[in-house]
Amino acid sequence: MPENFSQALQQPIGGYFELELPLQHPLRYPDALRFQSARAGFYALLLAGKPKRVWMPKYICDVMLSPITSAKIETAFYDLDSNLEVSRNVSLKAGDWLFYANYFGVCSAQEDSLMQRFNPDQLVLDHSQAFFEAPKKCLATLYSPRKFFGVPDGGLLLTSINLTEPEEIESHSASRCAHLLKRLDGSTEEGYADFRNAEETLSDFRPRKMSLLTRRLLSHIDYDMCEAQRNDNFTFLHKHFRHSNELSFSHVNGPMCYPLLVEDTAVRERLLANRIYVPAYWREVGMRVAAETVEKRLADKCLPLPCDHRYTKEDLLRIVDIMSAAI
Repeated sequence: MPENFSQALQQPIGGYFELELPLQHPLRYPDALRFQSARAGFYALLLAGKPKRVWMPKYICDVMLSPITSAKIETAFYDLDSNLEVSRNVSLKAGDWLFYANYFGVCSAQEDSLMQRFNPDQLVLDHSQAFFEAPKKCLATLYSPRKFFGVPDGGLLLTSINLTEPEEIESHSASRCAHLLKRLDGSTEEGYADFRNAEETLSDFRPRKMSLLTRRLLSHIDYDMCEAQRNDNFTFLHKHFRHSNELSFSHVNGPMCYPLLVEDTAVRERLLANRIYVPAYWREVGMRVAAETVEKRLADKCLPLPCDHRYTKEDLLRIVDIMSAAI
């Protein structure tokens, strides 16, 4: 008798069919706690761990600051250096945590450096942009699968803190799927408003368990293929842009994008005109930093070029051709 037999007795039999998504691949990080979003997982971690203060990077999106504010925990901000490492001015006291983001999925070496500098039990590593980077032996690691795959929501948390998943299950995933279906159907631009609306609904970070829909979608992904394709695509773009890029990379594994830091970013409009969409991370950073800082330069000048598993070398050549005329 299956373990969920008693639950199965409660399920309806007959009627219309659900979306056909047969289980095909094991989930990455099967031991992770599963929430409706990474920020919900972070909030649950804060409530359970009760740090006195959390050091946050100035180069971070505002949504990751909201859980700290809601938990009524003191926030301190730190600077990054030109290698995306934590400023040497930071000193952690007892009861402090330090939150570090693996930017663009290219900062594994910087994380290793942090593990040497600080007590790993005080480090929270944000792998929202580094899904394929394995968790370190630290206090906690966060993942955000929807930054990498076509899923409506979901967040993963691995932590040494004694923490359990919420009993309440996220139940609004279906309403966040319009942009996923429209893009699959070839209506990319038409789905952008739906994408923004779906993101807005995740502002509620009261912890809930990952939805059944998202779990099923994640089990349908060929992770090994996605990881290998991203690595190949990153290498291809780096071959073309390494002499122009102010950023350097020592280790890359399944990155989110190819971050190109250049002086002239007017090419962003040329890319847009050719239906190549490059996000800006994060405009709100300008409110926290001075004009001549690493963080301000990243917010204004970095072009996160697409290099994910959806694209072939022919797709990437479109980017190369447009960029080569401008840099």
